[in-house]
Amino acid sequence: MQYAHLGRSGVMVSRLCLGTMNFGPQTTEKDSYAIMDYALEAGINFFDTANAYGKVEGEGVTEQIIGRWLAQGGKRRENIVLATKVYGKMGPGVNDRRLSAYQIMRACEGSLRRLQTDHLDLYQMHHIDPETPWEEVWQAFETLIRQGKVIYTGSSNFAAWNIAQAQEEAKKRNLFGLVSEQSHYNLLTRTIELEVIPACRAYGIGLIPWSPLAGGLLGGILQKTDKGRSAKPELLTRVEAEHEKFESFEKLCHEIGEHPADVAVAWLLHNPAVTSPIIGPRTLDQLKGNLRALDIVLSPENMQALDTIFPGPGGEAPKVYAW
Repeated sequence: MQYAHLGRSGVMVSRLCLGTMNFGPQTTEKDSYAIMDYALEAGINFFDTANAYGKVEGEGVTEQIIGRWLAQGGKRRENIVLATKVYGKMGPGVNDRRLSAYQIMRACEGSLRRLQTDHLDLYQMHHIDPETPWEEVWQAFETLIRQGKVIYTGSSNFAAWNIAQAQEEAKKRNLFGLVSEQSHYNLLTRTIELEVIPACRAYGIGLIPWSPLAGGLLGGILQKTDKGRSAKPELLTRVEAEHEKFESFEKLCHEIGEHPADVAVAWLLHNPAVTSPIIGPRTLDQLKGNLRALDIVLSPENMQALDTIFPGPGGEAPKVYAW
């Protein structure tokens, strides 16, 4: 396994982050345990979840599964960097969501209880909350850090100016601020290259891309349809509209000699801004396959070919649109 610093922090995390969103809704508890055990054995020490995962409002089903796995002992908790998130709807009340200090404090206690742990290594804001001032947000996180319940704080789905806001306000309180940002980033979705990635680089924030396979579109979607395997209707609509693009991608992967899903993850790993792409295996076999991406070396010619097939915004703002 390969490791990297989580942003500018001293903590080291695996170059692949185990996403757990499927645990419960699509993956049984027994199979979830098998996936986590194998991930740990393979050297993956970075586990990501969220209080709202599990598709049962207010229950935190996925966190509960992870908590029962951790409770088995065997130094499971000691050997992972455990990350969860706050923001999602956790009940019917008007304050059972978002990022008020009231909700952050309550949500943290709920996650700790479900995860059966006394602290969170990385506590992430799942989304920006424009209705809550940063003074209030950082007051809550500062309290949790002082209580020893949170070590690092992170963000998810933030714009670059949200990141700048957060960091500048954290500095005023002499806080370390954000250590990571989770963003939607893959070969098909490259908007964050304009401003989010430069902001992360400027502030020393690690980038944790989610949906590296674009919901399955970069996982060999044409092979699935050609062989009669099912795909979501919305994916098929996208494939029909951009069939030539996916055909070129899968042809290139065949020439490289690697599976499309592995090439898509490897492309992210070749970006120096990226700390750990989040993989979200539904099965143990999928996890085993994901590990291949760590060993793939893409040549400059491969990278250029991928840029040609899936052109990004062309660089960073404002250079791509201004003189």
